[in-house]
Amino acid sequence: MEDEQQEIMYSTEEGMKACPVDNTFKIIGKKFTVLLIRNMLSNQTRFNQFLESIEGMNQKILSARLKEMEKDGLITRRVHAETPLRVEYSLTEKGLAIKPILDQMAAFSLQYCSKDVFNDGKPRSLQDVIH
Repeated sequence: MEDEQQEIMYSTEEGMKACPVDNTFKIIGKKFTVLLIRNMLSNQTRFNQFLESIEGMNQKILSARLKEMEKDGLITRRVHAETPLRVEYSLTEKGLAIKPILDQMAAFSLQYCSKDVFNDGKPRSLQDVIH
């Protein structure tokens, strides 16, 4: 049964329009999207916070990614009627549902790519590094 479930998850079966893994990747696989979600999970909400904290990000790309994420239902955009204008972004329920995926990505990297992640190169579990 487990092998059968994996087969369904990683392919396109009769009645399916797309591979579920490929579909998820189309939503979160664009450059910086996962990092924006990571930062929103860490309570960043503002355009300039994202711009300053993600290496290689520029205003044009950030603006495009935020619009795509809003269109995909991952985030909401809230404009505060203040002077100067204040815009905040937050994850929707759909966006928050990506957290376990990011946790697994982090766990994979901590265990199998530890030489790239840690100065001492020693593997760790996610529980080892959570404060």
